[in-house]
Amino acid sequence: MKMTKIISLVNQKGGVGKTTTSINLAASLGKLGKKTLLIDLDPQGNTTTGLGVNKGDIKNSIYEVLNGSSDCKRAIIKTKFKNLSIIPATINLAGLDVELLEKGYQDLEFKKNEQLRNALSLVKDNYEYIIIDCPPSLGLLTTNALVASDSVIIPVQCEFFALEGITQLLNTIIMTQTRLNPNLKIEGVLLTLLDSRTNLGLEVVEEVRKFFKEKVFNTIIPRLIRLVEAPSHGEPINEYDPSSRAAEAYLNLAREVIERNGN
Repeated sequence: MKMTKIISLVNQKGGVGKTTTSINLAASLGKLGKKTLLIDLDPQGNTTTGLGVNKGDIKNSIYEVLNGSSDCKRAIIKTKFKNLSIIPATINLAGLDVELLEKGYQDLEFKKNEQLRNALSLVKDNYEYIIIDCPPSLGLLTTNALVASDSVIIPVQCEFFALEGITQLLNTIIMTQTRLNPNLKIEGVLLTLLDSRTNLGLEVVEEVRKFFKEKVFNTIIPRLIRLVEAPSHGEPINEYDPSSRAAEAYLNLAREVIERNGN
């Protein structure tokens, strides 16, 4: 098996298509034959429900993994989609930042930023890609994701104020590289929610490309109602509407990710 690639989707702004991209990139990688694990690190658990997982059936979630009461293997759920498994999230995750901080105060040996990396070491060799959907904040959960990851994808919506907050996010990434994970890279910047009928959307595309240059993926995710509907049916877009432009876009994104990683 080739080297596992762990990629976090990060943007502290909500509504940028982060969860939609996590679900559909992971499902598209699976469809292209890559064994993929998706980790829902957002207390809202939208990635979990978006793949049709019933929260009432969850015995072990990422919360139990990070607080040490379960290992990763017991929390993994195989989905009905090709090559795709998930570690789900429940609302319990909302209080984990505080729990990890308290443990860190009580036990100075406890590495509050490294819990996810340590947990994943048990299972990572079973997958070619691990995709982490981060919460819309730059707290301890996101830091755990950045420390565990090889790279990050930053979704940026094609709307006014698209680049607002990006400096803060880049500073967090640089701080993580400096102090905690020197190997962390920016995998790419993904333009999302493009309404190609508006000039504004196209202006934002130009602005983001100017700012991030070759880091920007060629694929742009369109704003489409089918993409919004798919999670309520518990399906990725490539199952819900395989012939849609959105399904094609996410397959193209998965191909770009595979190409950038040479595997």
